Amino acid sequence: MSMTPPPGWYRDPSAPHVERWWDGTAWTEHRRTPEAPTPQQPQAQPQFAPTVPTMQLASGGGSGRAKTIALVTAAAVLVAAIVTGAVVLNGDDGDPEAKTAPTPTSSAPTSASPSPSPSESTSEPSADDPAVVVDPLNGITLPLLDGWARPKNVSDADVVMTTPGTYECPGDDGLCRHGTVISNTVTSNDEKSPEALAKGDISEAADRAYDRNKIDQRPFHGITSRKLVKQGPVAVAGRTGYFVRWRVRTEAGPGGYVQSMAFPSSVGSEAMVMVRYVFDAGEEGPPLADMDRITKGIRPVGDEGTSGGVGSSIGPTQ
Repeated sequence: MSMTPPPGWYRDPSAPHVERWWDGTAWTEHRRTPEAPTPQQPQAQPQFAPTVPTMQLASGGGSGRAKTIALVTAAAVLVAAIVTGAVVLNGDDGDPEAKTAPTPTSSAPTSASPSPSPSESTSEPSADDPAVVVDPLNGITLPLLDGWARPKNVSDADVVMTTPGTYECPGDDGLCRHGTVISNTVTSNDEKSPEALAKGDISEAADRAYDRNKIDQRPFHGITSRKLVKQGPVAVAGRTGYFVRWRVRTEAGPGGYVQSMAFPSSVGSEAMVMVRYVFDAGEEGPPLADMDRITKGIRPVGDEGTSGGVGSSIGPTQ
């Protein structure tokens, strides 16, 4: 009976030198360099075909007692080997490799142990610094500033932080948040220019936040105007990226600010990463300066002491 393996990192069938994320039903575009295996102590393997002891059974001659002893000895060794094999295969040490693994389907990964799912890991704090949010798929950590919280009761798995609490949307029925930060991997095209990606993403980011959301609601009754506030190159996690920031006004409510920022990931195949900022305008919205503060604090996972690195002299420009 064939079973589909659980979500996790597996060898990429199209590129065996890297690992690729399997979401439980299909391959995603997330890739990473395989981690070095941890050395393990060799285990004794069960023997199911023990050799007959040195006492040989002659084909002819010899006493009946000698033959009986040889047969009894061989049977005892065989029973001991079967018992030993059963203990090894059914030990209670919790090692899944000690039990028969399900046979993967034709499109499923064939090896490696699964890791925690992205949705479980994205909002977990760093072991070294609890004031950061970790995005393991894109290989970055983001600073958790005062006035921000890890996502709770959020359906979008790409959301990495929000302002605490919700309020009733001024447009269609529903609950809105004053601030949201989203991080995802660019999979829609093969574009590698951060500038082109940021400029191409900003319109969709604004529409999704303030015009019509994913469930076809209009929480602000749509956008009435869009204005470019800032754009330019920026250093992010030791990589040179690009950002575009708009001010949008809406039919209902004060509108807000939306920013799209693209940069290469520092892990795996260096896929492009897109970070979106959505801040409500007005007194209830988060400080606009938090966009720059969060951007400046983004670091590669495992290298939180890194400064701007490549392009560190580059900053937001008008």
